[in-house]
Amino acid sequence: MEVCRTVRVKLEVTEGQADLLHETIDEFLWAANYVVDAAWDGEWAETRSTVLHDETYDDVRARTRLHSNHVQSARDRAVDALKSVVAKWSKGKSASLPTFTTPFCEYNQRNATFHDDHASLSTVDGRITVGYVLPDESRDTPHSEYLHSDDWETTSATLHHRRGDFYLHVRTKADVDVPDKLENGTVLGVDLGVENIAVTSTGVFWSGNELNHWYNEYAQRRNSLQQCGSRYAHENIQAVGRRETGRFKQSLHRVANGIIEEAVSTGCTVIAFEDLTGIRNRLPNAREFHEWAFNRLYEYVSYKAEERGITVKKVNPKNTSRRCSSCGCSREGNRPSQDTFRCQSCGYENHADYNAAKNVGYRLLRNQNGGEGGAPVGVRLNTGMMTANGIQSVPDSVRAGIHGEIHSTG
Repeated sequence: MEVCRTVRVKLEVTEGQADLLHETIDEFLWAANYVVDAAWDGEWAETRSTVLHDETYDDVRARTRLHSNHVQSARDRAVDALKSVVAKWSKGKSASLPTFTTPFCEYNQRNATFHDDHASLSTVDGRITVGYVLPDESRDTPHSEYLHSDDWETTSATLHHRRGDFYLHVRTKADVDVPDKLENGTVLGVDLGVENIAVTSTGVFWSGNELNHWYNEYAQRRNSLQQCGSRYAHENIQAVGRRETGRFKQSLHRVANGIIEEAVSTGCTVIAFEDLTGIRNRLPNAREFHEWAFNRLYEYVSYKAEERGITVKKVNPKNTSRRCSSCGCSREGNRPSQDTFRCQSCGYENHADYNAAKNVGYRLLRNQNGGEGGAPVGVRLNTGMMTANGIQSVPDSVRAGIHGEIHSTG
């Protein structure tokens, strides 16, 4: 299986090299914005790459000093951004045409050469050789694992300028042996939410308090800067956004790693998530940020699970939050509060998110035990396993909140 990884490397550049990189970035951004302008006809935006290539390539080459591959990369970035905007328009959502202002520039194997400790980069005035600022070689770092390994091939990179320094985000790839997936196994159900970003059917909780606190803090800072209206404030808003996204991604990676380790340690070969379509409408207090976080988390778990031979699947979320995981009753009154689940039929009581996580796993189990080959045989719980015929092994003894085997992290 082909696996891709990105490593951030700080660059050591001279003053003259910095000037050339700044000029290259400026012209790259100009080229991307030129393509966006050419795509807009006053009513709709063209997103076909071939059409925009014919309309813009010669003009950009004539008006800039960019390498031909830089011109093509700028067009491709513009097309990707335009497609995202048009997709929102098609759904009736409001979105502005993209404007490229954050300093970056794309490189590939045609306009750059990558080595273990340096890179040769094309600029608007020939090539320059820049050194990598690398950590101690004795430490186990992404640099030693991916950049300095013969098993990983460097494919491309994005040049960024942040707070006075240049960085290359180097993309690498390798063929990795993946364990054979078991024909039959156990499901780990995962419920996603605002207060708890993720909860598993084994009773592990990852709190969303930290992510929500960061989001509110960054939102206040952005609002304060927007009121200033100055160019300095605009640049600071972009810097705040980059720090915010980086911090969120780091936290979500930790949660994804935790979910994978929970699946491995409990012998689960399948991880079940609810289908994320329309999740904001189903969750109280959910915002666009939460939808982004849920999709990111699912993405991280999916590729990390694949490397461990674990399958990740989605299930229909209907009634997973109000269905009783013990008797199957799905009355609206089963969930009297955001945290509490109390079945009006059998009296089962537990934390609502934990009950929902079990239902997510059970939904996949029930859907795939209709004669399909390789169907999972049970859902892993905090103290046992639930099969399609009911709970077997040790019964689920956790009641009324987070206690017993249920524990939280993060």
